[in-house]
Amino acid sequence: LSVRCLGVSSHPITDSQRLFSIAVSRVQHLHLLAQRFFSEFESSLQTEEQRQLNKIFLQDFCNSDYIISPIDKHETQRSSVLKLLSISYRLVESWEFPSRSLSGGSGPRTQISPKLTELKTGIMLLIKANQDVPEIFTDTSTLQLAPYGNYYQSLEADESLRRTYELLACFKKDMHKVE
Repeated sequence: LSVRCLGVSSHPITDSQRLFSIAVSRVQHLHLLAQRFFSEFESSLQTEEQRQLNKIFLQDFCNSDYIISPIDKHETQRSSVLKLLSISYRLVESWEFPSRSLSGGSGPRTQISPKLTELKTGIMLLIKANQDVPEIFTDTSTLQLAPYGNYYQSLEADESLRRTYELLACFKKDMHKVE
């Protein structure tokens, strides 16, 4: 998305371009955080645990997989900026509730939810700047995703480990898509 939008214009920087640059910077930061959290979690696992979780995750799907997005660079380049912004908005919004579980502890993890909220607001401003608000954003019931299954229930240690792995893997995957 950032390559597609920034490469379009050689005109002086507008408010939309400045806002877009800020959004790109924020999503890159979130993507790096997602990668770091996932890597830290994986490195805390035993080799066998990690192998088993990798097998399980390959069979499972992320909560946001229903959000249709480009599958490769070429499809992304053929998509309109507004379409890409809309997809990014939906993906970021899909993490509003689950991000609270990622925010346990201190430091960067406590910043995830506020950063997602800021990014969502920035993307909405970019969408508004590019066109009137599309119908998809006027019905808030279509935007709310169910929380990640029964992730938030009390679980046994093995199940909790699997769910944490899935949540972090999906967060990493979705932030990569947005980036």
